[in-house]
Amino acid sequence: MTRPSLLFISPQFLFPLDAGGKIRSANILKHLKGGAFETRLIMPASAGEETRFASDIGSLADNASCWRPSPQGVLSKLRRAMLLFGATPISAQSETSAEARAAVNAAIAGAPDLIVFDYAQSLASAPDDIAIPHIFFAHNVETEILERHAKTASGAMKHVWAREAAKMRRFERRACSRTDAVIAVSERDADMFRQAFGAKAAFAIPTGVDPDYFSFAPPADDAPPSVVFTGSMDWKANQDGLAWFMDEAWPAIAAARPDASFTIVGKNPPRAMVEAAKAKGLAWRFTGFVDDVREHARGAVYVIPLRVGGGTRIKAYEAMAMGTPVVSTRLGVEGLPVRAGEHFLEADAPQAFAAAVLSLLADAGLRRRLAAQARRLVEENFSHRAAARIFEQHCLFVLNGAR
Repeated sequence: MTRPSLLFISPQFLFPLDAGGKIRSANILKHLKGGAFETRLIMPASAGEETRFASDIGSLADNASCWRPSPQGVLSKLRRAMLLFGATPISAQSETSAEARAAVNAAIAGAPDLIVFDYAQSLASAPDDIAIPHIFFAHNVETEILERHAKTASGAMKHVWAREAAKMRRFERRACSRTDAVIAVSERDADMFRQAFGAKAAFAIPTGVDPDYFSFAPPADDAPPSVVFTGSMDWKANQDGLAWFMDEAWPAIAAARPDASFTIVGKNPPRAMVEAAKAKGLAWRFTGFVDDVREHARGAVYVIPLRVGGGTRIKAYEAMAMGTPVVSTRLGVEGLPVRAGEHFLEADAPQAFAAAVLSLLADAGLRRRLAAQARRLVEENFSHRAAARIFEQHCLFVLNGAR
């Protein structure tokens, strides 16, 4: 029996797996392969990227192909700045290159049975009218992220973020009206797409992690007072959270534990933040990009000091799987079915955040308890395979409904 075909359109090259969205999409695709659908993936890649990651690309779908993106440089930066004055959000306009439109149109012309657009923004490269059933995979509610940036920003940037948020609200509402369904990464986000954006249908998948890859190795009772954060440092939400942590929470931690250190694992740390840490004499280490996050991300405490963001944080489950006890703001674990005091410690105020970190550094028994309970939750309930099977079921539901 011939399987129906699924076309997955990614607006970004998925390797290396150095960001939450890439990790989620790549693992969904890996576990869709060989399932109910004959899968096809298209995404942008340079010739060098396609050659370097050839075997990885082949592991994602039954058929995978890449288009060549526009060269990035001064002109693209200038164009991006000019887009501030347009009616479409910058993040969506950046997906509308001639190369992207040509690749997407050609792939759709191949008449797949179902199309999945990864992120709402990738719809900017698609024709307005698509006769084929199609959905978009929403890793976040993008409008909410921009509104949160506007809330925490000051000066001219407050108005920039607010303008982008208003543009994104219109864009996401249009994306929901033109597609057959949305697949979100939490029930909370799915409900928001239904209630606030008028999605015809919105489904949720769990956040997945590989508990075998992120093996359980909790900190020893006599572990050094090392604090860890992982995340792409070119993402504004991470930059905002760590700036807050540096200025508001870390001074109290360093005063109580002068021997404490902090490792930030993630690509492209801002030079201003690195220099600020040096100027303040902080025991902070920025790794930049690493091939294997596990080699650097094991510590006595893992922190998620986010004040801005959306969707769900894969980094929380990775830390929990490894047995590193977590301190997070409420927003840092938003959308995840975890309980404060049982699976992690929650704190939103700077003093409370610092106190939570210090309590874990001082109490090996508390570290052991949180680590064991969090690992059990992740191991028993969340995996990439389970998330992909639910994703597949939603896709089949949309396809069968269209038929």
